[in-house]
Amino acid sequence: MLKLNKVHHIAIICSDYERSKAFYTDVLGFQIIKETYRLERQSYKLDLSLDGVYLIELFTFPSPPPRPSRPEAQGLRHLAFEVDDVQGEVSKLRQHNIAVEDVRVDEITKKKFTFFADPDGLPIELYEK
Repeated sequence: MLKLNKVHHIAIICSDYERSKAFYTDVLGFQIIKETYRLERQSYKLDLSLDGVYLIELFTFPSPPPRPSRPEAQGLRHLAFEVDDVQGEVSKLRQHNIAVEDVRVDEITKKKFTFFADPDGLPIELYEK
């Protein structure tokens, strides 16, 4: 059995770099660690952290094929972030005109959660601590 320590990072390929960069930094609050343009790949790589923890690599490539997310497709289902107050964060998302599903309660844990999407439709979950 492998001894894994933690998730190192999540790589996301976006269709519109500037739009996704603004979403992940200005809306979700990620901080930029490093931004690199790779001429040979015609690609940006943006390293993002959350509270000082490296978490997301945001990439752009010329003409990436779309990946289905709805109806639920096989593979990565969604990204989930823990928050202290789901309803409070929903209000902030709506101030940015982001559509958010109704807040629900997990039948197993009894915790509140909801979903919204990034600019490319990647499902993101907020889950109350």
